[in-house]
Amino acid sequence: MFLKIKTTLIAATLILPAIAGSAIAGTKIGVLVPDSGPAGLFGPSTRNSATLAAEQINAAGGINGEVIELVFADVGVPPAEAAQAALKLWKGEGVKAFVGMHDSAVREALTGLFQGQVPYVYTPVYEGNACSIGLYVTGETPSQQLAQAIPFLMERETVKSWYLIGHDYNWPRDTNALAKQYIADAGGKIVGEEYLPFTVADFDSSLQKIKESGAEGVLITLVGGGSVGFNVAFAGFGLDKQAIRLGTLIEENTLAGIGADNANRLYSSAGYFSSIESDAAKAFAASYEEKFGTDAPALNTLGESAYDGVTLLAALANKAGSFDVSTIEGIAEGTSFQSPRGTSTLKGRHVNQSIYVAEGTGGTFKVVKTFDNVPSSESCSK
Repeated sequence: MFLKIKTTLIAATLILPAIAGSAIAGTKIGVLVPDSGPAGLFGPSTRNSATLAAEQINAAGGINGEVIELVFADVGVPPAEAAQAALKLWKGEGVKAFVGMHDSAVREALTGLFQGQVPYVYTPVYEGNACSIGLYVTGETPSQQLAQAIPFLMERETVKSWYLIGHDYNWPRDTNALAKQYIADAGGKIVGEEYLPFTVADFDSSLQKIKESGAEGVLITLVGGGSVGFNVAFAGFGLDKQAIRLGTLIEENTLAGIGADNANRLYSSAGYFSSIESDAAKAFAASYEEKFGTDAPALNTLGESAYDGVTLLAALANKAGSFDVSTIEGIAEGTSFQSPRGTSTLKGRHVNQSIYVAEGTGGTFKVVKTFDNVPSSESCSK
């Protein structure tokens, strides 16, 4: 889902503490993270979150009685290079299963490589409808993020007209195809729709179109620095007085880049925010800070998703009694697990999960609405 640039491949191994002091070698789990490229910002929090999950799993007895060792590789690179990194871990280092937080192009390369021979949990926000054998998805899909959030915000902020703006690739287009239906069903209308190349850094033309459209809401599917630049300029144009903003990939790092002065009436919809007030989320945040320090990379929905990915993998393998894909396929449907997001249950290779709507006014996210057990319409038949 993220734009990538070619860079040097990095791989590293983390051997976690053995159960009860045992010195025996553990089962290797590959964790694929974007250490480089535009999504490299999320690499450190992804590594940390996966590490924390693995330590807690080991403390509880591991997977099928064996400790797990996380083996990390950088996949913030072109898909062919990412596939080679995964192949090295799989065939060269004996990795038994994979957890990946990376873009959809890399996911497609990996499902082509694995061919259903190894369990693979995919964790970030994405467009949905990935249905390969052996693939299990924890990330939010557009229907989960928007089906209930859009009518909620339309009522909360008295919004009727929307402008849709995103980068020009499949995730924004797939998201907006659903959003247009949700807006219409809630009695609203679309007054503009625009897709921009990743190279665009000047948003004046788009902002003028939004102003002239009279839009009362703007749905943003811009990524990374583009989202930051757009939102800063949006506030500079004074458009925050005209329209609310809703982003489906605006998390804590992006909000920090946007800045408190530019975040008035800015909302985000996601499966996780660091400000979630549940006991599970508070315990996770406390454990994260205790292990990695107060200066650790900020918690966010993309980084935290790796915690969910490792946790789901453990739930599946423990339930199946092995990492054998055919066995896991037989027990996967209905598997539940607990995470900082709440209780999630696997349905059609995706998870029913809690979705939170948070307001970023003032520069920090405050959850204003929680939707429990939200299914994905982009899931797969069993």
